[in-house]
Amino acid sequence: MRLSRPFFQLPVLFDVDRLQAEVAALPPEAWVPHPDGLAGNSAARLISAGGGETDSVHGQMLPTPWLAGSPYLRQVLAGFGVVWSRSRLMRLAPGVGVPEHADINYHWHTRVRLHIPVFTRPEVRFHCDGQSVHMAAGEAWIFDNWRRHHVENGAQADRIHLVADTTGTAAFWRFACSEPPPRDQWRTVAWNPAARPRLLTERNARSAVMPAAEVELLVGDLRTEIALAADTPEHRARAARFERLLESFVQDWRQLCALHGVAGEGREAFRELAGAVREAARPLAEGLVMRTNNAGAFLVLEKRVLQHLVAEEAV
Repeated sequence: MRLSRPFFQLPVLFDVDRLQAEVAALPPEAWVPHPDGLAGNSAARLISAGGGETDSVHGQMLPTPWLAGSPYLRQVLAGFGVVWSRSRLMRLAPGVGVPEHADINYHWHTRVRLHIPVFTRPEVRFHCDGQSVHMAAGEAWIFDNWRRHHVENGAQADRIHLVADTTGTAAFWRFACSEPPPRDQWRTVAWNPAARPRLLTERNARSAVMPAAEVELLVGDLRTEIALAADTPEHRARAARFERLLESFVQDWRQLCALHGVAGEGREAFRELAGAVREAARPLAEGLVMRTNNAGAFLVLEKRVLQHLVAEEAV
């Protein structure tokens, strides 16, 4: 999700000792390798599809056994009053980082990632769009993951953050992005052994076919970001043709939705249109990038839109 600046620190603080005690108590089998195989990166799943050992972002999100055995972590998450999607503890080994990237997948169009550091040291730096911060233990941060960002663990110890994805409520966004009061007036969330808070988790149910209104929203958002890698007549002409292709795609998808609905009838017609747009867009998008993060226009179209147009079955 795009934000108005790279980082926002939320005016709330958590019990570091309790956070660290619960995380340290997790058994070794709670930790699994990063799904992309990044060396030195591992995670413990806290909220996942079905509460299982999966990194899927589709389906009913539920607490895992690791979160069930961590009552303060649950209290921390429930206290924000938002609906949580996939959430994990993410660990970086000493001297390891997360390579620079931008999060362009469909999942991130409407979601932001909350970071609450648990184990960290001043040598750990989070970089986003030319800015760099150290997120201290017990703090809460969000950042604009549409911009290019990376992390460096320059410490001689593991860095572990609680990271949780949400679309957020209006109250959450006011809390997160308004001018904060002085730090000594920030809310502190103490460990409450008697608390049994309700944790809200996402039910990411997809229709078999993406509705026309969502396609129009996603494509329109992409179109506002298109820029030229080099300002040449060829690139300008290609950009104009790419724009026309996207406009036509939205119009034709709307007609197919009007004819078949979005419950799954006429899947083949939808797939044929998506495939035709994919083949036409690939060469036209050469030399076109996203203004904010310089990601390739075709790659964003593919990952944010085309890959998600038709599900094998509704979930």
